[in-house]
Amino acid sequence: MLSKESKIRVLENFYGLDYIFFGKPLKEVESCCPLIKEDYLSIKGALLSVFVEMLKLVEHSPNPVGEHVRTSKLLEMARHGAINAREAARRVVATEKARRDIKLELRQVVEEGDKVDVSSLVETMIREKAFRLAVDNLLVARILSESLNMNALNTFEGRIVEDSYKVLRDNLCETANLILDSDD
Repeated sequence: MLSKESKIRVLENFYGLDYIFFGKPLKEVESCCPLIKEDYLSIKGALLSVFVEMLKLVEHSPNPVGEHVRTSKLLEMARHGAINAREAARRVVATEKARRDIKLELRQVVEEGDKVDVSSLVETMIREKAFRLAVDNLLVARILSESLNMNALNTFEGRIVEDSYKVLRDNLCETANLILDSDD
């Protein structure tokens, strides 16, 4: 069973993910394809279910919240967390190592594909890498300092949870990109 504070963190992250990808709540995002938005919500729910399992596994123990958290405060916390996560991701994507990783991925895609719009592909790859890093920062980085048993992620069960998290995170980033691209 999660503590009240852990449940608040999950809800905060539910909204924070939208701010990472779109800079605003999903309901305010214009999209030509409502089915993509439904997919996004389904994947986000699945990701947060895995995240809840991760919280339980690592014995998440954040500082107690002394006050009642209203929706406006929750949204403010989500925006603030997303801004910090995006900034941290931006700094990492700008490193030489990240550039080498993106070039390697790009080379592999170009070698596999027939005809590829390289400039568009580079933009998409950079955006997806930044999104993955921002999601990791929002969801995982904070629990590193708020958990009692981070070594639990090194167990068999922990590796399964982590692998599931990564698959769902990547799917969520791809779906968010589809929504952003459909907005053009």
